[in-house]
Amino acid sequence: MTLDATRAEPHPYHHARQRLAHARSARLAQLRALDEAGLSADDHLLAAQRAAMGQVLEEIDEAFARIDDGTYGTCTGCAKPIPAERLEILPYTRHCVACRGLTG
Repeated sequence: MTLDATRAEPHPYHHARQRLAHARSARLAQLRALDEAGLSADDHLLAAQRAAMGQVLEEIDEAFARIDDGTYGTCTGCAKPIPAERLEILPYTRHCVACRGLTG
């Protein structure tokens, strides 16, 4: 393999890492916007939005860990591959559609 061939072939999860990084940046920007909105900390909707974004950020970090340990793209419910289309839409998912339906 030549150096040029190495440059032409990105890591298999390069695009997944990019999608995860984008999702993380978007959630962090949403959290900053909520903080800058000056809404009351007692606002239950605001608290729910922050909690949901925090959960997604946690799921994104877990997806990065799955890439690192080689389990990314494998359903944690049935151990089958998660379809690439699903990972493109929801790069931090850990379930296939069938198993996600079972977990809520």
